[in-house]
Parts: sequence; C-alpha cells; structure tokens
Amino acid sequence: MKYNNDSEEDMFGDYDSFSGNDSLLAQVDNMEQECIQSIDMTSYTKNKEDQAVSEPMFEDLQLQNAKSMELVFSAAGNGTGFKTEEGSNFWRTTNEQENRALDSGDCISEELPSSQLLYFQEMSKTSVDSRKPSDTKERGKDMNFCLDKMLNQSCPHNAEHNKINNVLSPSTTSSLSKRQSLKDHLKNTMTGNAKAQTPQFSRTKQLKEAVLSEEICVAKKTIETSSVDIGPFYGLPSKVKDLLVRFRGIEKLYEWQHTCLTLESLQQRKNLIYSLPTSGGKTLVAEILILQELLCRQKDVLMVLPYVAIVQEKVWALSSFGIELGFLIEEYAGSKGRFPPIKRRMKKSLYIATIEKGHSLVNSLIETGRVSDLGLVVVDELHMLGEGSRGATLEMILAKILYTSKTTQIIGMSATLNNVGDLQQFLQAEYYTNNFRPVELKEYVKIRDGIYEVDNKAENGLTFSRLLNFKYASNLQKMDPDHLIALVAEVIPNYSCLVFCPTKKNCENVAEMICKYLNKEYRNHRENEKHDLIKDLKNIGKGHLCPVLKRTIPFGIAYHHSGLTSDERKHIEEAYSAGVLCLLTCTSTLAAGVNLPARRVILRAPYIATEFLKKNQYKQMIGRAGRAGIDSAGESILIVQEKDKNLVRDLINSPLENCYSSLFVEYTKGFQGLLLSLVGLKIARNPEEIYHFMCSTLFGVQQQFLSKEKSLSDITREALECLIEKGLLKGKMISEKEQKSQSNLEITQLGQATYKGSIDLAYCDALYRDLKKGLQGLVLESCLHLLYLTTPYDMIYHCNPDWMIYFRQFSHLSSVEQKVAATVGVSESFITKKASGQAIKKDVDNSVVNRLYLSFVLYDLLKETNIWNVSEKFNMSRGYVQNLLNSAASFSSCVLHFCEEMEEFWVYKALLTELTKRLTYCVKAELIPLMEVAGVLESRAKQLYDSGYKTLAHLANANPETLVKMIEHLSRRQARQIVSSAKMLLSEKAEALQEEVEELLKVPKDPSEDIILITLP
Repeated sequence: MKYNNDSEEDMFGDYDSFSGNDSLLAQVDNMEQECIQSIDMTSYTKNKEDQAVSEPMFEDLQLQNAKSMELVFSAAGNGTGFKTEEGSNFWRTTNEQENRALDSGDCISEELPSSQLLYFQEMSKTSVDSRKPSDTKERGKDMNFCLDKMLNQSCPHNAEHNKINNVLSPSTTSSLSKRQSLKDHLKNTMTGNAKAQTPQFSRTKQLKEAVLSEEICVAKKTIETSSVDIGPFYGLPSKVKDLLVRFRGIEKLYEWQHTCLTLESLQQRKNLIYSLPTSGGKTLVAEILILQELLCRQKDVLMVLPYVAIVQEKVWALSSFGIELGFLIEEYAGSKGRFPPIKRRMKKSLYIATIEKGHSLVNSLIETGRVSDLGLVVVDELHMLGEGSRGATLEMILAKILYTSKTTQIIGMSATLNNVGDLQQFLQAEYYTNNFRPVELKEYVKIRDGIYEVDNKAENGLTFSRLLNFKYASNLQKMDPDHLIALVAEVIPNYSCLVFCPTKKNCENVAEMICKYLNKEYRNHRENEKHDLIKDLKNIGKGHLCPVLKRTIPFGIAYHHSGLTSDERKHIEEAYSAGVLCLLTCTSTLAAGVNLPARRVILRAPYIATEFLKKNQYKQMIGRAGRAGIDSAGESILIVQEKDKNLVRDLINSPLENCYSSLFVEYTKGFQGLLLSLVGLKIARNPEEIYHFMCSTLFGVQQQFLSKEKSLSDITREALECLIEKGLLKGKMISEKEQKSQSNLEITQLGQATYKGSIDLAYCDALYRDLKKGLQGLVLESCLHLLYLTTPYDMIYHCNPDWMIYFRQFSHLSSVEQKVAATVGVSESFITKKASGQAIKKDVDNSVVNRLYLSFVLYDLLKETNIWNVSEKFNMSRGYVQNLLNSAASFSSCVLHFCEEMEEFWVYKALLTELTKRLTYCVKAELIPLMEVAGVLESRAKQLYDSGYKTLAHLANANPETLVKMIEHLSRRQARQIVSSAKMLLSEKAEALQEEVEELLKVPKDPSEDIILITLP
C-alpha cells in the first residue's frame, strides 16, 4: 500500500478533540490508565476470584472503546458534530448497548475509506472474540495483543513497532504502554487514515455482504417486535398525556379507546378498520397510533383526509405536538407538497394529505424505493372508497401500498360502514366497532305538528313524542308552514343549532326568514362580538359585505356553504365555535367537513338538491348533534312532508349503504389511470402481473358483483389495449394461448408525464395539443396565455358565459391580449355575434370559448386580488370564483409536473413554477411567507404584517400573549396555534436545508470499488 508524501506535522495540533471540552483522546487516555491498573492487579494477584474480576473490567473497556469509536464514526458520517444516545427515551438492554457501535458502523460503512472500514471490522471482531472464555492468566496479554492488532491493521506504517511489542513479556509491555501512550497510537492511526489512499485491492464485497446480513437481522427483529415502549402512556412518554391535557383538555380516554389501542391485532401490527358513530372519539385513537409510529418505531406516517380545509385544520391542530415532541408535519394539499419528499435523517415526518396529493406522494415514494419508510397510513372517512373519482384514487393509494410494502400498517376509520367484509378482505385487516357516543343522540321526525321519536322496536319505526306548541300569527304561519322558527326558538341563543338545507339558495332564504320573525331581544346576546364579526367580514371583502349576512349576524345567525370565500367561512366557523353565532343554515358539505357540533340538528327536508337522502348522508348530518363536555344530550329532527312519509320510514329503518369500488365507474381516471401507473412505476410489467395486482384491489374483491358481463381479465386486457392505442403504453398484447411468451409493456414519455402529473386520461391528449400549440406562439407579454393553459378542463363544461360580459371584457383587451385570444382560436366577431343574438354559421369549439372566459376571470383576479370585485364584474358567486382559483392553482401544479417529464416543454417549467405560486396565494408578494403558515388566510396575514410580523421567523418567535394584544379578535388558542404552525413550518424548512447541506458534504463512494464489484465473479 502506498502513501502520499505529505508533511509529517501533527494534523491535530494542540487540539486533540472533535467535540470541544469533551476530549475524545483524553477519554481514551483515562481508559488506558484504568486498563493498565487492571493489568497490574491481575499480575500481582494469584487469587482466582481476583482474576475473575479482570474480565468484567476488560469488557467494560471494550464497551467504552466501542462507544468512543461510535462518536468518531458519527462525526465522520455527519460532518456536523457528535451524536450520542444518552438523551434517548428508549429502554435498551445491556446487549443492545454493547452492539451500538456495530449498528453505527452499518449505517456509514459505505461512506468511509477502506482503511477505516477494515479498522472498524477488526474492532468489531475483537469485541466479539473478547467475550469468549479463555485462560485468565493470558487476559492481560490478550488485551494488549488485541489493541496492538487493531492499530497494526488500521495503520501499517506502525507494524514494525507493534511486532516488537508483541514479542515482549506482559510486564515489559505494560511498562512500554506507560511510556508510549495509547493516545499517541490513536493519533498516529487517525493521521494515517487521513493520508491513506484507497487500496487497489478491496474487500468491499465481503464487507457489504456483512453489512447487508446485519441489516436483514435488524429488519427481522424490527418486524418481529410488536412495539417499542418508551413510556407509560400506551408506549409513549408521559409527556404525550400531559400535552393532551394541555392542548385538548383530555384527561382520560374513553373505555372503548383504551380497548381499541390495546387490541392484540394492533400489537401484532396488523391492519385495522374501526367504526364508531360521529363524535365518538375516533380521531384521538388514530393520533395516538400516529405518535407511536413517529416516536417509538421512528417511521414516517401518511394521514389521508378528504378535503383541503380538513387537512389545514389537522396541520394546525397537530403542529403544537410536533414542536413539543420533535417530529415534522408536512402539508400536501392544493399545490403544496414535494415529490418525492425530502428524506430526513434526524426527524420523522407526518404527511397530512388530501386523497389526490396522497396518491402522488405514494407514487413518488414507490418510484424512489422509499415506500417502506412509511410505517403507518391512516385513512379518515374510509367509506369514501365508494364515492366517485376520489374513491377510485383512494383505492389506488391503498392497493399500491399493500402490494409494494409488507411492513406498512394501514388504519382505516369511518362512522358509516356496512359491507365491512369486502373492505377487510381488500385491506387484509381486522375489524373493531362500538356504538359508543359521549353524548346520547335522540332522533326525531316531524310530520305536521307532531314530533315522533325514532324507535327501532316500534312497528313502523316511530313513536309519538309530543305536539309542537308554538303560537303563530296568521302571516307567520304562511311564511313558515314547517314550524322551523318554533323548533329553532326552543334552542337558541343559549344553545347552538344547525339547520341543513337542500340547496345553497335555500340556506340564505331560511336564515333571512328566521331572523325576520325572531324577537328583537336576540340582538342583545353578545352584541359587541357580533359587531366585531361584521367588521372583520367587511375587512375581508375590502369594504364589501354580503347583505344577507349583514341582516342575519346581529341575530346570531349565518349561512354556511361553498358560496362563501375561504376567509369568510373560517371567520364564521370560529364565531360559531366561540358561541357568538348560535345558528348556522348549511348544506350537507358541513357534515363531512370541519367539526362543528350542535345541541340540535334540524334537517329542513330529506333531500340534497333534488336527490333523496341516503342513509350514510343522514347519519353524518345527525351525527353533529351533541357536544361532548357541553351538552347532556343531542337531538336531531327531520322535517317530513306527507308525500315523503313512506320514503322516510324506509330511510330510518334501512341499513347503511354498501361501499363499492369506483375504479370501473371512473374508467379513465380510475381503472386506466391505475394500469398506466403500474407500468410506469414498474410495479407490474406485463398483463399477467397486472391482472395479479388487480385481483388484490377492492374492485378485484367485488368484481363478480360489479361486472357480471366481463371477467376481470377481459376488462384488464381491453384497458391495456386502449392505453396502447392512445400512445400511453407501448408493447404488444398477446392472446391468452401465447401467454407463456409474454413481453413486457413499457410506458411512453406521454404516459409517464400523464401519470406523474396526475392528469385525467380523458384530458391528456387535449393538454398535450394545447401545450404544443402554445409553443408555436406563446405570448409572454402578459400571463393570460399561461392562465389559459392552466385553466382546469373539468370546470369548462359547467361554465355558461354571460355573452354581454364576455363581449365587454373582450372589447377592453389590449392588442397583446387580443393576440392570445386569436392564438387559441376565439375571434372578436364570434363574441360580438353571440352577444347580439345573431346566428353562428361557423362551427366553434365551445370548450375553447368557455376556457378563455374562465381565463379572463383568473386574469382579473391576479390583477385585482379582490374576489368581491371580480365576482361582481362576471356576475358569479364569490365562492365559485374562489373555487376556480383553487382548482387552477392545483391544476397548474399538475401541468408543471407533466411538463417536467416532456423535454419539448422545458420552457414551461420556470414559467409555471412562478404562476402556480401566484395562483396559490393570490395576494401581494409580501404576504406570501405569512400565508404559508397553516390557518393563516389573507385577512389575518394583513393584520400580522401591519403589526410588524413580516416574516416567518418573526411569527415563529412571537409571544402568543403579545399577539392577542396586538391583533384584533384573536383568541389565545388561535394565537398559540399560529405560533406553533409557524415554528413547525420554519423547522421543516430549516431541516430541509440541513439535509441538503449534509447531502452535499457526504463522502462520495469510491467509483473504483463498483468497478471491482462488477468484474468479480
């Protein structure tokens, strides 16, 4: 072996420590002295019992050496300082502590020079050999021999000196050791290692096999271990229990929660489905399981939630726990999220995602070989498997995880499940259910003046309860024939009430009607706070306020539906939770959204729009009745007309609807999209493997019922042939007789871009054509052309332009903007004729015309950033404009990922990155850092900015008490959560940068070793 002829000066100088005052070499020096003393004791004592004492002393020295070497390797691997396990909460056995140095070596073996690898291997071997029984008279000699042997192997230029030492007697060796300190040996060794070149010969293959073997053993032990206890609270530290009291006010779990958390199936890490009524406390069980995975098993977790608002609420709620317990929370909703996520070395991550973003996240983890990093996947509202395209996407997530990772546990929960057997078979899961509710729920049906209690024991399911006694004036009787005001007046303002209405317009009408006939005394209840709420809503609308809300809020009443902006909806929800508002008239979306319970829930009619209510929907709505810790009971009242009596009886007596796979119903986005991603991710490469995968889906479980005419094999083959025809896959489909010689299918560049961008297969061709056409004459003087390309296709078909408004907007376009219209194929003459009602002889693509109209809306929105002004200009509800903006931001992110996979669209990458950011926040640039914080919307961001909190760092270091004083109408709870969310986001960003730094500084692997490995037989 050759060495460089560098200077022989002391590379460490006077500073012999890697960790400041805690000197490593000084520790070695102390251990050496203890070692010498133990040898002397052995030499001068002939008593057998005294000799036996030297063994544990020697083993203790070995353990201390191993720990010291662990510090050295930790420093080499990270380049940022020492890491020890002393602060860990884990309980380890003595054997685990002794093996810790070996485990550390496994982790960084590939990153160290060969000389250090050999040194480490010899140290490990010596540590093992030292535990074997041997003659006690030779122990002193053995110890010095082992130490010298290690130094000799790791630093060859000391070999001659070591040979002399080995010939000497134990007493001579001891005296030499006093003169020649082990400290100097180690310094010489480390100097030699620093100078040593990589040897031409290598034992890399042997070492890698040893490392792999050790990793397999560790993995097996991890799998076999049911759980790792690090504390008394369901394996968690007692601090978790304290945090639940502090942040949630939860001092004790319900009995069913304790039973569920201690199930044998969970201890064995089996998948689990559990079902309880709404408000039963399902989420807390899931959160404890999540904390167990993050803290005890040190694995990442994915939590899948149905809506963006619920994701943001959960990020907001759990940030405080993340800060206190040392894990990260990453939001995957709308246009937010990295693909693949950053691989963390220190902290574990909780990914909180919508269904769509969760699917993209899982795809990216499978593609990078990291899906096993997910220790747990939690799915809320599992019954959504049966709900259209989102259900199909959820099924794809779960099927892929089940197929690609045998170590990832899946937990599903829902309040409304019926055919649990199918779901158990699909998820290979155990099932737990309980009828517990913290507050008793009493169900009633109102027919005319009579109130009937739902009673399963009664013949027709109903038992008479009481007559409604309320004195109506003649004019009021006509306005309120269903006695809604009477039902409401029994509860408000001292208690809360929700009134579910069939349509958005009905919500507003009912709210106004109730206020019109309520006593004026209702206005006095928390009058100042209601005045503040009106003031806040005016600020949100920049002077605008909905006239309906202006009339209803003084009575403590407001409506809640998708026609509100995100800011308005959040303020109304907070006011209702605080008791400032006592009644909300709402649509069914509130039942599946954020948690807003009430003393009484009234269903205005057994309909959602024009469709009769389903049992699952009914159960979700009435489940909002009864607030734990506040109400002793909850009530639900369904108002029924005579014509619907029989239907309602069937409704209340019927079981919950079954949950059926949506893969086949949503053919392009579901079934075909799944097959495309299977080939793209190399999960399955030929029809036989794809069919095998499909058999493991929920559709595969239910196929005989869902598709009686065709077999699963036939459906799969037809879908693959369609994908090949579309140019998304390439390969040849072989008949079933020739299946033995099947060739693999391959994904095309267009197919790769389609599944990575999460583009619906129904629109991928149109998107490619539009982007290709855009390259021929992309207009960059304004963002209108880019907005046109990122306007969602699925919103085009629900758009009905107002032609006069269209014409007015068109006539105000600049020459550059008119060029955009001409490029996409919409002429001014066409718009003029449509506005004047003239006949159009020439065929024009309506989808292009509608898409440009929606682009005008987005264009105005980015220029004005005022939803109220834009909604009035285009005669649209502000909620629709808000939804268009959110959809465009999300679709822009998808188009960006699509373009990243297509080399010809490289020019779009930088353009769409900036556009996506603008669409996501749609505010002035200075507010964007504050709006990145979960739960901070535009109005709150403005308040914070105006108060001097202008950056994320300002907000993360804010005092919640100071925030309460400086920000109007901000509660202490909200202030604490804002600060916690800011701290979490700042921590996540800092960790990401640290990971990037460590990746850059990581010791690269010697390429010559790979060449040697390839040439070895």
